Amino acid sequence: MYQVQRRSRSTFVTVRDQRYHLREWGEPDPARPPLWLLHGWMDVSASWQFVVDALATERHCIAPDWRGFGLTRAAHLAGQTVAPPPYGNADHYLFADYLADLDFLIERINARLGRAPDAPIDLVGHSMGGNVAMLYAGVRPARVRRLVNLEGFGLPATRPEQAPRRYAAWMDELHQLARGELTLKTYTGLDGVARRLMKTNRRLPEDRARWLASHWARPLDPARPEGDWVILGDVAHKVRSSHLYRVDEVLAIYAAITAPVLAVEASDDSLAQWFPRGEHSLAEYHRRLQSVPRCRIARVDDAGHMLHHDQPRQVATLFEAHLDAADDAIGAGGGA
Repeated sequence: MYQVQRRSRSTFVTVRDQRYHLREWGEPDPARPPLWLLHGWMDVSASWQFVVDALATERHCIAPDWRGFGLTRAAHLAGQTVAPPPYGNADHYLFADYLADLDFLIERINARLGRAPDAPIDLVGHSMGGNVAMLYAGVRPARVRRLVNLEGFGLPATRPEQAPRRYAAWMDELHQLARGELTLKTYTGLDGVARRLMKTNRRLPEDRARWLASHWARPLDPARPEGDWVILGDVAHKVRSSHLYRVDEVLAIYAAITAPVLAVEASDDSLAQWFPRGEHSLAEYHRRLQSVPRCRIARVDDAGHMLHHDQPRQVATLFEAHLDAADDAIGAGGGA
């Protein structure tokens, strides 16, 4: 199994009736803001371990398990020890809640570190976490010093006339969830989970897959680790959003970002795989990035969507250079 180079510690903070699990590496440094690492959909905070190990410089890194993922659970269930966690949050998740959760968490951790509530942090997000990071940086620009977005592409544009069907589909899926028709797949033993991760990501080495599997899933019966395992993610995440994705609103938020942004994409074109009919594309994503006042695009070679697993050293080198660059060395350019 993968041998960790920098060990993390777990802390728990209750915000907005969620007992949030935070994974932390390194010690606070008055000379550097804390580095927040935001994981993607159906992922967990441990996903950042390989990149943290690849950092050239020790940093205080903080990675939350989003609500409904990992070890974060509703506060009223915090005393329960059954695995996997019974999340009990709601029957669906709203994207705005991730923004509010992050806002509360940053304020709470800044206070714990003796920093002002609005003291700026550095922010790195992957996929869904990258989308959260981009929106947060536009909504709370004073709180973000530097930002790195790893494949947080946003979603295909929607049209107002799609709203009636979207709401109807959302309610239909809520009924399916209530009837127990939405479920998460189970996998046989730790090896079954590791094989699932390697099937999804052909570049993931077996030692990393086995280590990640032990944090990404748990046995349904802790007394039988050779039995079925399930992902540490609430099945309610499978219910689609009731809200349309309004690109004009997103671009207005992008335009309000004051932090220098590094947008990192993998050599594999994930958008072409997910949207083969052209509903969304890298060209459209690059067009949207033109709204960001100070943005640079970088690419990681020999990598897919989970680029921080495929090439952790490349990813670490890219975002360390961005975080440590002198401010006047990062020019304007909106996606240049």
